[in-house]
Amino acid sequence: MTNTKMFLVMLWGAIFRRRGRAVMAVVASLVGAATLFCLAATCIAVPQQMNEEMRSYGANLIVTPIESGDGKTGISTAMVKHTTDMVRAKGEATYATYRYENVRVNAAPYVLAGVHTAQVRALNHHWNVDGAWPSAGNVMVGRDVADAMGLTVGSRITIGYRASDNAGADSTSGADSTGGTDSAAGADSTGGSGDSGASAGGSGDILDTSGTEFRVCGIVDTGGSEDEIIYALASDVDKLAGGTRGVDVIEYSSGAADVSQVVQSINDMTSMHVQAQQVTKITSSDTRIITMLRTLFWMVSVVVLALTLVGVSTTISSIVAQRRNEIGLRKALGASSGSIGVEFYVESGLYGLVGGVLGTAVGYLLARLLTSTVFGRTLGFDWPLAVGSVLLSVIVAVLASVPPVRRASRIDPAVVLREE
Repeated sequence: MTNTKMFLVMLWGAIFRRRGRAVMAVVASLVGAATLFCLAATCIAVPQQMNEEMRSYGANLIVTPIESGDGKTGISTAMVKHTTDMVRAKGEATYATYRYENVRVNAAPYVLAGVHTAQVRALNHHWNVDGAWPSAGNVMVGRDVADAMGLTVGSRITIGYRASDNAGADSTSGADSTGGTDSAAGADSTGGSGDSGASAGGSGDILDTSGTEFRVCGIVDTGGSEDEIIYALASDVDKLAGGTRGVDVIEYSSGAADVSQVVQSINDMTSMHVQAQQVTKITSSDTRIITMLRTLFWMVSVVVLALTLVGVSTTISSIVAQRRNEIGLRKALGASSGSIGVEFYVESGLYGLVGGVLGTAVGYLLARLLTSTVFGRTLGFDWPLAVGSVLLSVIVAVLASVPPVRRASRIDPAVVLREE
């Protein structure tokens, strides 16, 4: 019989004769592996999904033009593409562009936003729209606008554009650092008195109600400043204003790990004539939740690892105490302390391996249950994490056996045999 075969026979005999102790060691490793895998899988998958979900609640990055004072030209289509490429170089991103114009509805000043419906819908999943989104000849009005004018879905309004209302307007006022879209060009978008938005044309011009008729296809309710704006297709706004120009605001929902770096990279490119700012409301909320989850994971992980070490070490110590006479006899027959130590290390590693495999399976089931019931999300199996969980279980089991193995190596065979 070869040495390797003899070693395996002795190892199997040691495990089989002390099945109760072996089960205790496996259970200790199983509990540790299951808990760690469950927490790790949850804290890896859930923040990723939360980050994606947070991104659907609006922009976390806003870009506005730096106007030269010669009238507002906005951000050109080419610059929108260039800026978007810069943002997407740091991570996935969705975006929407807005062109703001001061308009009049029944002689009262409002803000009209020219948008691309597909972009805005993809960026703002949290918008509650009663009816339909803007389409050709149809506008979507904010809840505040609808309440002020008594509008419902299907109502018709006449929107008038006056160049004098938009002369020298500030095109950057659409950026709101809290994630909303403020009124553009300093207009009063609450539907108040007509004289607050039209100061250039005299009382006759103020009372002018001519314009283009649109149908109200929907009413948007966000609870924010978006409720004070009228939304139309960008092409309809171009026709109403009598020409095309660049957009006033680009809103991004960026998946970059550090949005502030994206902001810095855009602001450093002064030749672009745009400025970026981070929407701190969404970003800080997202970061705070993820940080809390990860902190909880590390705290519990340390406790679980400590308990696993204690459990496996206690079991191996018990096994060493039971086999004290056997160890003394083997050393008296010429076995070295190293060979005895290797046997215990391999035995502990086997306990960790079996416990790690079973614990990883149990941990995955617990993680799926936790993510679906508590967080309402699905969870796929993470093979790299599973392999890491099993390897960690083996390493922890071997490390836990170091103190009892060192005690076993110091057993004096003469003392043991004399006791016998």
